[in-house]
Amino acid sequence: MGTVTATVTVEEGGTGPVRLFCTDHGGDGPPLLLLHGLAGHSGEWEALAARFASTHRVVAFDARGSGASTRRPGDVTRAAHVRDVLAVADRFGLAGEDTVLVGQSMGGLTALLAAAAHPEVCRALALIEAGPAGPSPRLPEQIGDWLDSWPVPFPDAGAAEAFFGGGPAGRAWAAGLVPGPGGLHPRVDRDVMVATVRENAQRHFWDDWDRVRCPVLVVRGENGAMKPVETDRMRARRPGTRIGVIPGAGHDAHLDNTAAVYGEMAAFLAQLQA
Repeated sequence: MGTVTATVTVEEGGTGPVRLFCTDHGGDGPPLLLLHGLAGHSGEWEALAARFASTHRVVAFDARGSGASTRRPGDVTRAAHVRDVLAVADRFGLAGEDTVLVGQSMGGLTALLAAAAHPEVCRALALIEAGPAGPSPRLPEQIGDWLDSWPVPFPDAGAAEAFFGGGPAGRAWAAGLVPGPGGLHPRVDRDVMVATVRENAQRHFWDDWDRVRCPVLVVRGENGAMKPVETDRMRARRPGTRIGVIPGAGHDAHLDNTAAVYGEMAAFLAQLQA
């Protein structure tokens, strides 16, 4: 089966339904469900998905508020994002003992919380530049300032790629933009993204980490936002947690060095099957 797309609808009561844009990369092996980071999109997983296509069933989706999913959902709490994971897993028949949740940054936190609250949904976790540390009081302000710094509209893809740092990460971020008046525009709403990180400003998630019972791989970029003290604490609280460091990579480690992230994940998945 080739790559196909689908929309999963999550009913939200008084705030109206949320529609999640999903990409099923196919494959007949154990499932991987991929969750992107804040203001990102599911297309940034394409290079990694291609490497796993021969051995795994790979599905990714645009988080609520991002990409081609509902842009201004009424609920952007962590609990709402966890509900989305369950809905997508159910729609594609992924929930179960063979599924591995893979998430980067905020997507990784969502994966962590889903595994903690619903252990039946997955067999293991792979967290890329994502962990339970907090609170981060200045995070909403920082995210707002970052989004405000985008020179929207971008005149063309080349300008966008350069703004986002060039290379694979720059191309992936530029690919998340869409044509509009005067050039390329983001597919996220600034205030929605700021609201999405509000919980992270107010609390940590170590109690949730302690509730995770499945095997976990934690991958951080050598030059990323995640610090060794956090991964060390994660392993101290859950001995057996596997830690990988991606040389030369930043926060978008899955884009900066896809081959190395694939190597860490492939070794972890092989260990699971063994």
